[in-house]
Amino acid sequence: MAVTDDAIEKIKAMIVSGELNPGDRLPPEKELAERLGLSRNSMREAVKALEVIRVLDVRRGDGTYVTSLEPHLLLEAISFVVDMHDDDSLLELFAVRRMLESQATGLAAGNATPDAAQVLLDEIGSVDQGTVSIDDLVEHDIRFHREVARLAGNGYLASLIDGLSSQTIRARVWRGLTEQGAVARTLSEHQAIAEAIAQHDSGLASSLATAHVAGVERWLRQATQGIATQA
Repeated sequence: MAVTDDAIEKIKAMIVSGELNPGDRLPPEKELAERLGLSRNSMREAVKALEVIRVLDVRRGDGTYVTSLEPHLLLEAISFVVDMHDDDSLLELFAVRRMLESQATGLAAGNATPDAAQVLLDEIGSVDQGTVSIDDLVEHDIRFHREVARLAGNGYLASLIDGLSSQTIRARVWRGLTEQGAVARTLSEHQAIAEAIAQHDSGLASSLATAHVAGVERWLRQATQGIATQA
Protein backbone atom coordinates (compact mmCIF):
# COMPACT_ATOMS: atom_id res chain seq x y z
CA MET A 1 0.00 0.00 0.00
CA ALA A 2 1.33 3.47 -0.90
CA VAL A 3 2.32 5.67 2.02
CA THR A 4 -0.46 8.19 1.29
CA ASP A 5 -3.03 5.40 1.02
CA ASP A 6 -1.86 4.11 4.39
CA ALA A 7 -2.35 7.58 5.88
CA ILE A 8 -5.85 7.81 4.40
CA GLU A 9 -6.75 4.41 5.86
CA LYS A 10 -5.52 5.39 9.31
CA ILE A 11 -7.51 8.64 9.35
CA LYS A 12 -10.55 6.76 8.09
CA ALA A 13 -10.13 4.21 10.88
CA MET A 14 -10.20 7.04 13.43
CA ILE A 15 -13.52 8.24 12.02
CA VAL A 16 -15.06 4.77 11.71
CA SER A 17 -14.07 3.87 15.27
CA GLY A 18 -15.61 7.05 16.64
CA GLU A 19 -12.32 8.52 17.78
CA LEU A 20 -13.13 11.37 15.41
CA ASN A 21 -16.79 12.34 14.95
CA PRO A 22 -18.55 14.62 12.45
CA GLY A 23 -17.55 18.21 13.20
CA ASP A 24 -14.48 17.27 15.27
CA ARG A 25 -11.22 19.09 14.78
CA LEU A 26 -8.21 16.92 13.93
CA PRO A 27 -5.13 17.18 16.15
CA PRO A 28 -2.32 19.38 14.77
CA GLU A 29 -0.56 17.85 11.77
CA LYS A 30 2.70 17.12 13.60
CA GLU A 31 0.95 15.52 16.56
CA LEU A 32 -1.34 13.39 14.38
CA ALA A 33 1.53 12.25 12.14
CA GLU A 34 3.55 11.14 15.16
CA ARG A 35 0.58 9.36 16.73
CA LEU A 36 -0.12 7.40 13.56
CA GLY A 37 3.55 6.76 12.74
CA LEU A 38 3.42 8.69 9.49
CA SER A 39 5.52 11.37 7.87
CA ARG A 40 4.08 14.88 7.82
CA ASN A 41 4.24 14.84 4.02
CA SER A 42 2.12 11.68 3.71
CA MET A 43 -0.27 13.08 6.32
CA ARG A 44 -0.58 16.31 4.33
CA GLU A 45 -1.32 14.42 1.10
CA ALA A 46 -3.90 12.25 2.85
CA VAL A 47 -5.67 15.30 4.22
CA LYS A 48 -5.77 16.84 0.73
CA ALA A 49 -7.29 13.67 -0.73
CA LEU A 50 -9.91 13.42 2.02
CA GLU A 51 -10.74 17.10 1.55
CA VAL A 52 -11.47 16.51 -2.14
CA ILE A 53 -14.01 13.79 -1.35
CA ARG A 54 -15.54 15.98 1.36
CA VAL A 55 -14.56 13.84 4.35
CA LEU A 56 -12.38 16.60 5.77
CA ASP A 57 -12.79 20.38 5.72
CA VAL A 58 -9.54 22.35 5.81
CA ARG A 59 -10.14 25.82 7.23
CA ARG A 60 -7.14 28.03 6.61
CA GLY A 61 -5.86 29.55 9.81
CA ASP A 62 -8.26 27.48 11.92
CA GLY A 63 -7.56 23.80 11.45
CA THR A 64 -8.85 20.66 9.79
CA TYR A 65 -12.27 19.29 10.69
CA VAL A 66 -14.29 16.20 9.93
CA THR A 67 -17.27 17.28 7.82
CA SER A 68 -20.86 16.44 8.68
CA LEU A 69 -20.35 13.23 6.63
CA GLU A 70 -23.87 13.63 5.30
CA PRO A 71 -24.73 11.57 2.21
CA HIS A 72 -25.06 14.53 -0.16
CA LEU A 73 -21.50 15.61 0.68
CA LEU A 74 -19.90 12.20 0.36
CA LEU A 75 -21.70 11.31 -2.86
CA GLU A 76 -21.71 14.65 -4.68
CA ALA A 77 -18.65 13.68 -6.72
CA ILE A 78 -20.82 11.16 -8.56
CA SER A 79 -22.44 13.89 -10.67
CA PHE A 80 -18.99 15.07 -11.79
CA VAL A 81 -18.03 11.54 -12.80
CA VAL A 82 -21.33 11.10 -14.64
CA ASP A 83 -20.76 14.27 -16.66
CA MET A 84 -17.38 12.94 -17.84
CA HIS A 85 -18.78 9.75 -19.41
CA ASP A 86 -19.76 9.17 -23.02
CA ASP A 87 -23.20 8.10 -24.20
CA ASP A 88 -22.41 4.37 -24.06
CA SER A 89 -21.46 4.66 -20.39
CA LEU A 90 -24.51 6.83 -19.75
CA LEU A 91 -26.74 3.97 -20.85
CA GLU A 92 -25.26 1.83 -18.09
CA LEU A 93 -25.68 4.65 -15.59
CA PHE A 94 -29.31 5.11 -16.61
CA ALA A 95 -29.87 1.39 -16.07
CA VAL A 96 -28.58 1.78 -12.52
CA ARG A 97 -30.74 4.85 -12.01
CA ARG A 98 -33.80 2.96 -13.27
CA MET A 99 -33.31 0.23 -10.69
CA LEU A 100 -32.66 2.63 -7.82
CA GLU A 101 -35.42 5.07 -8.71
CA SER A 102 -37.96 2.28 -9.04
CA GLN A 103 -37.26 1.18 -5.47
CA ALA A 104 -37.15 4.76 -4.16
CA THR A 105 -40.52 5.57 -5.73
CA GLY A 106 -42.08 2.48 -4.22
CA LEU A 107 -40.77 3.49 -0.81
CA ALA A 108 -42.04 7.05 -1.34
CA ALA A 109 -45.54 5.71 -1.96
CA GLY A 110 -45.42 3.92 1.36
CA ASN A 111 -44.08 6.91 3.26
CA ALA A 112 -45.80 9.94 1.72
CA THR A 113 -48.24 11.94 3.80
CA PRO A 114 -51.14 13.68 2.02
CA ASP A 115 -49.26 16.98 2.28
CA ALA A 116 -46.10 15.48 0.80
CA ALA A 117 -48.03 13.96 -2.10
CA GLN A 118 -49.69 17.31 -2.72
CA VAL A 119 -46.26 18.95 -3.00
CA LEU A 120 -45.52 16.64 -5.94
CA LEU A 121 -48.86 17.34 -7.60
CA ASP A 122 -48.42 21.09 -7.12
CA GLU A 123 -44.96 20.89 -8.66
CA ILE A 124 -46.38 19.35 -11.82
CA GLY A 125 -49.24 21.85 -11.87
CA SER A 126 -46.78 24.73 -11.77
CA VAL A 127 -45.44 23.88 -15.24
CA ASP A 128 -47.09 25.61 -18.20
CA GLN A 129 -46.52 23.27 -21.15
CA GLY A 130 -47.09 26.03 -23.66
CA THR A 131 -44.51 28.51 -22.41
CA VAL A 132 -42.02 26.55 -20.30
CA SER A 133 -38.36 26.86 -21.31
CA ILE A 134 -35.79 24.08 -21.43
CA ASP A 135 -34.04 25.47 -18.35
CA ASP A 136 -37.32 25.57 -16.44
CA LEU A 137 -38.11 22.01 -17.49
CA VAL A 138 -34.74 20.84 -16.25
CA GLU A 139 -35.31 22.57 -12.91
CA HIS A 140 -38.79 21.02 -12.64
CA ASP A 141 -37.40 17.58 -13.40
CA ILE A 142 -34.72 17.98 -10.73
CA ARG A 143 -37.23 19.14 -8.11
CA PHE A 144 -39.73 16.39 -8.88
CA HIS A 145 -37.33 13.46 -8.81
CA ARG A 146 -35.40 14.86 -5.85
CA GLU A 147 -38.62 15.14 -3.81
CA VAL A 148 -39.67 11.61 -4.73
CA ALA A 149 -36.26 10.28 -3.67
CA ARG A 150 -36.40 12.29 -0.45
CA LEU A 151 -39.74 10.71 0.42
CA ALA A 152 -38.07 7.29 0.25
CA GLY A 153 -36.53 8.15 3.62
CA ASN A 154 -32.97 7.05 2.79
CA GLY A 155 -30.43 9.83 2.41
CA TYR A 156 -27.81 7.71 0.68
CA LEU A 157 -30.32 6.38 -1.84
CA ALA A 158 -31.56 9.91 -2.57
CA SER A 159 -28.00 11.20 -3.05
CA LEU A 160 -27.09 8.32 -5.35
CA ILE A 161 -30.12 8.95 -7.55
CA ASP A 162 -29.45 12.68 -7.65
CA GLY A 163 -25.83 12.11 -8.60
CA LEU A 164 -26.68 9.65 -11.34
CA SER A 165 -28.70 12.27 -13.18
CA SER A 166 -26.82 15.53 -12.93
CA GLN A 167 -28.15 18.83 -14.22
CA THR A 168 -25.88 18.68 -17.28
CA ILE A 169 -27.16 15.25 -18.29
CA ARG A 170 -30.78 16.27 -17.70
CA ALA A 171 -30.31 19.30 -19.95
CA ARG A 172 -28.88 17.17 -22.74
CA VAL A 173 -31.69 14.64 -22.49
CA TRP A 174 -34.41 17.26 -22.24
CA ARG A 175 -33.16 19.03 -25.38
CA GLY A 176 -33.46 15.79 -27.28
CA LEU A 177 -36.81 14.89 -25.82
CA THR A 178 -38.37 18.28 -26.49
CA GLU A 179 -37.27 18.13 -30.10
CA GLN A 180 -39.59 15.11 -30.34
CA GLY A 181 -42.45 16.94 -28.61
CA ALA A 182 -42.26 14.76 -25.51
CA VAL A 183 -42.85 17.48 -22.90
CA ALA A 184 -46.54 16.66 -22.44
CA ARG A 185 -45.87 12.92 -22.26
CA THR A 186 -43.15 13.33 -19.65
CA LEU A 187 -45.27 15.61 -17.47
CA SER A 188 -48.12 13.11 -17.80
CA GLU A 189 -45.78 10.39 -16.55
CA HIS A 190 -44.80 12.59 -13.62
CA GLN A 191 -48.50 13.09 -12.89
CA ALA A 192 -49.18 9.35 -12.90
CA ILE A 193 -46.25 8.71 -10.56
CA ALA A 194 -47.40 11.44 -8.17
CA GLU A 195 -50.96 10.10 -8.14
CA ALA A 196 -49.74 6.55 -7.39
CA ILE A 197 -47.67 7.93 -4.51
CA ALA A 198 -50.70 9.87 -3.23
CA GLN A 199 -52.70 6.62 -3.31
CA HIS A 200 -49.93 4.73 -1.46
CA ASP A 201 -49.81 2.22 -4.31
CA SER A 202 -46.15 1.18 -4.05
CA GLY A 203 -46.32 -1.44 -6.78
CA LEU A 204 -47.85 0.91 -9.31
CA ALA A 205 -45.56 3.79 -8.37
CA SER A 206 -42.50 1.56 -8.74
CA SER A 207 -43.65 0.26 -12.15
CA LEU A 208 -44.42 3.75 -13.43
CA ALA A 209 -41.00 5.01 -12.34
CA THR A 210 -39.32 2.08 -14.09
CA ALA A 211 -41.18 2.82 -17.32
CA HIS A 212 -40.47 6.55 -17.01
CA VAL A 213 -36.69 6.18 -16.73
CA ALA A 214 -36.68 3.37 -19.30
CA GLY A 215 -38.26 5.76 -21.79
CA VAL A 216 -35.31 8.13 -21.41
CA GLU A 217 -32.95 5.18 -21.74
CA ARG A 218 -34.67 4.18 -24.97
CA TRP A 219 -34.35 7.70 -26.38
CA LEU A 220 -30.67 7.89 -25.45
CA ARG A 221 -29.97 4.50 -27.01
CA GLN A 222 -31.69 5.52 -30.26
CA ALA A 223 -29.87 8.85 -30.29
CA THR A 224 -26.53 7.12 -29.74
CA GLN A 225 -27.21 4.62 -32.51
CA GLY A 226 -28.22 7.46 -34.83
CA ILE A 227 -24.94 9.28 -34.22
CA ALA A 228 -22.96 6.06 -34.78
CA THR A 229 -24.81 5.45 -38.07
CA GLN A 230 -24.01 8.95 -39.32
CA ALA A 231 -20.33 8.66 -38.42
